[in-house]
Amino acid sequence: MDRGWTGIDELVAIAETGSFVGAARRLALSPSHVSRAIAQLEDRVGARLFERTTRQVRLTPAGSSVVERCRRLIDEREDTLRFLRSREEMEGAIRLTCSTALGERFVTALLLRFLAEYPRISVKVELSNRVVDIVGESFDVAIRTGHPADDRLAARQVAARELVAIAAPAYLERHGEPLHPDDLAAHACLVGTSTTWHFRDGAQKIVVAPSGRWTCNSGDTVVQAALAGLGVGHLPRYYVASHLEAGTLVEVLGRYREGPEPIWAVYPARRPLLAKVRALLDLLEQVLPGMMV
Repeated sequence: MDRGWTGIDELVAIAETGSFVGAARRLALSPSHVSRAIAQLEDRVGARLFERTTRQVRLTPAGSSVVERCRRLIDEREDTLRFLRSREEMEGAIRLTCSTALGERFVTALLLRFLAEYPRISVKVELSNRVVDIVGESFDVAIRTGHPADDRLAARQVAARELVAIAAPAYLERHGEPLHPDDLAAHACLVGTSTTWHFRDGAQKIVVAPSGRWTCNSGDTVVQAALAGLGVGHLPRYYVASHLEAGTLVEVLGRYREGPEPIWAVYPARRPLLAKVRALLDLLEQVLPGMMV
């Protein structure tokens, strides 16, 4: 970046995160790089911009007077880049990562539709249950559940999924029905990829650590174990909807079911969002919710 910009992104990031380390994490830079950039900026303006102690970092009066101007400069720069990117052709590769189950059941079908609409775009997909470092591994977008915690990433909700506790009627006849999530401690639980199951009783959140004789990182195998009467499973509804309708599985603990879990498209916050990636996110947001009911 041109020397005139050195320190401006870092100044705003430190002001917003409250630390040099937090700014470095947000900008995907090293703390030493951030420190040097601020030192160079302070040399250019001839004033201290931060007061640093062992416990905190805070803006000086000079820093406070310019931080909003710097925010506007960054916003104007990004607006200009977005305008330039909007003129690019829809071509080139998109790298995407997604959990195996979501990818195989839903996302790959949408990617095929996307490629049919944009014949000059290619996609490179990694289906994996590991949490990929999309910044470090140069992915354009990842599809994730839960709540994003990495401040290097921007997130856009594209769908939601509902998790339900289920069991076969034969299992419940033999062992009785759990009436409260705490009762699961006395039941055989069929454990999938999640090591904790979440329920809710009004405003109270209930977290259960399931245990049992069956553990597998495939939701389909958990369904098969439940159908065989081996215990209680906890799965996204799309795994079991047809079995619930047929009566081969039944929902338990329905009154304690937690609300829908968001599904996010996450992407590097400081990397330009290309028009082709934005078009893919639009398609996911428009179509994916209807596929998951």
